[in-house]
Amino acid sequence: MTRPRSRGWAGALPLLAFFALVFGVPAVALVAGAFTVQGRPSLANLAQSLQGGYLVAMAGSVKLSAVVALAGAVLGTFLAYAVVTSRFTLLREAVLTASGVLANFGGVPLAFFWIATLGNSGVISGLVGLPSGSLYTFWGLVIVYLYFAIPLMVLVMAPALDGLKPQWREAAASSGATAWHYWRFVALPVLAPAMLGGVVLLFGSAFSAYATANAMVGTVVPLVTLKIASALTGDVLVGYENIALALSLDMIVVAGLVMAIYLPLQRRSSRWLR
Repeated sequence: MTRPRSRGWAGALPLLAFFALVFGVPAVALVAGAFTVQGRPSLANLAQSLQGGYLVAMAGSVKLSAVVALAGAVLGTFLAYAVVTSRFTLLREAVLTASGVLANFGGVPLAFFWIATLGNSGVISGLVGLPSGSLYTFWGLVIVYLYFAIPLMVLVMAPALDGLKPQWREAAASSGATAWHYWRFVALPVLAPAMLGGVVLLFGSAFSAYATANAMVGTVVPLVTLKIASALTGDVLVGYENIALALSLDMIVVAGLVMAIYLPLQRRSSRWLR
């Protein structure tokens, strides 16, 4: 007897059509433009996007994202552990709520906040004697990005730390293991997928950021997102729109590699901490 086919997929057709229109059409246009030079198929755009100043900008974005991801992961993990192990429920709720807000705080408002605080004429920069222009550098941008990277890592690590069962520590202690042995052979291996997944997530978040860097550093710090904006708007050279599409395709490849690392780590972490 043949089982009737389920028609539940039909309810997803409007959503699939929406995604095809909003994401599929721009993606096809981007790929087509990246491989087109003067109306003809060519790899020249991709080749040029990996040379000269464009390659420097891509390397700068990767470097910035890596530094932000590693520093944000370390600081965010320690903060999450302090919050999770705290006896004050109100403190935990306040930090997690603030992290949820700050993790999504970016763009021009974030740049204005830091410029008004630590800029050349900032409220605090004059009091602590910061050198003029120190905020508008690579490391200044790292500090600004950490403002949303650390809270994002707290949101990633808090559930993972909550998943560590007290019985594991008790079993390790009853077997004669020290605190170092517990963290080295039990806790850290369990937390490692969540931590590495958080690093990848922070990398992707910093790699794709544009508005904050544009408002703060402009062309002082070479970043691929700023190069794309300049090529699209013709601020420097006219007719380089397809180079911007090639740079965007390069970013999609990097983002795809990031997600290819993140998704397996996320699945493994959820399996351990259920």
